[in-house]
Amino acid sequence: MSQKFDVVVFGSCIVDFISYVPRLPKVGETLHGSRFETGFGGKGANQCVAAARLGSRTAIVGKLGNDTWGKNYRVALRSEGINVDHVDIVDGESTGIAQINVAANGDNQIVIVVGANNRLLAADVQKCKDLLDGAKVLVCQLETPSEGTIEALKHFSGVSIMNAAPGMENIPIELLTLPTIFCVNESEAALITNMQVETVMQAKDALLKLRSMGCGIVIITLGEKGAIFQTKDSSRVNHVKPYKVDKVVDTTGAGDAFIGALAHFIARNPSAELTECISAANQVAAFSVQKTGTQTSFPRLSETGLPEDASLHQCFWEYI
Repeated sequence: MSQKFDVVVFGSCIVDFISYVPRLPKVGETLHGSRFETGFGGKGANQCVAAARLGSRTAIVGKLGNDTWGKNYRVALRSEGINVDHVDIVDGESTGIAQINVAANGDNQIVIVVGANNRLLAADVQKCKDLLDGAKVLVCQLETPSEGTIEALKHFSGVSIMNAAPGMENIPIELLTLPTIFCVNESEAALITNMQVETVMQAKDALLKLRSMGCGIVIITLGEKGAIFQTKDSSRVNHVKPYKVDKVVDTTGAGDAFIGALAHFIARNPSAELTECISAANQVAAFSVQKTGTQTSFPRLSETGLPEDASLHQCFWEYI
């Protein structure tokens, strides 16, 4: 009998090379940084680690290069309690890498070279059907080829979350219509809808356009402004208020902390309202921005002050 999982991630594994700088460099400018770190990243693996840290039974389907980084990454994922039976080491490919600059105010720039992640294809869905059939929530992103992601979404019958990041113009219609939940941040929503998204009300307009493009449940995360969402059966848009922090240290990975936490709370609390799950995920993301690094900033549930039952979490929201 196959093992049952709360959250399965079909997505990317990328190694982070992080430079800390006083501010983000201008075009053509060279800056002195204060320190350099390496870490494990990639939106798929980040989201899986975030869910695992909170207590979900997790697994990831992904590709790593046949190099030292890839082999070490697979060991690191296993050490988090994540099932890596479907994380393949690919000959002739490098492990995906990300070059990240983090400014003193917490802002960041990221350039990725996905390497072996480009080998995560539709055929891999056939190999992991038992894994998908035993999962409550599937999470996907856009750092791996769309054809594999679309096939995974077509096969999966539980709650699926499509985190359309990095943003994509002319996004395939299947990535809009197949997932249960379509989740983007302001810049991704702006790119997909070709609309300005800087305020809460502009985000509402973009959300309504995404609904008209075929999305079911839409969530747009707004950083320090919280998040908005609309479900398929509602004509009203909810604004979930943010969890305030005293000082932002590093925003890298905050969106992945949110997605992983959202998947965790939905999987472990099927009777909780989506408002409560989003609010709890906001709090996890807020916790992460107060620490440096990506996966190193993701909290365990005991660190967040959140209850195991998301329906007991006190959240603040309003219709907009």
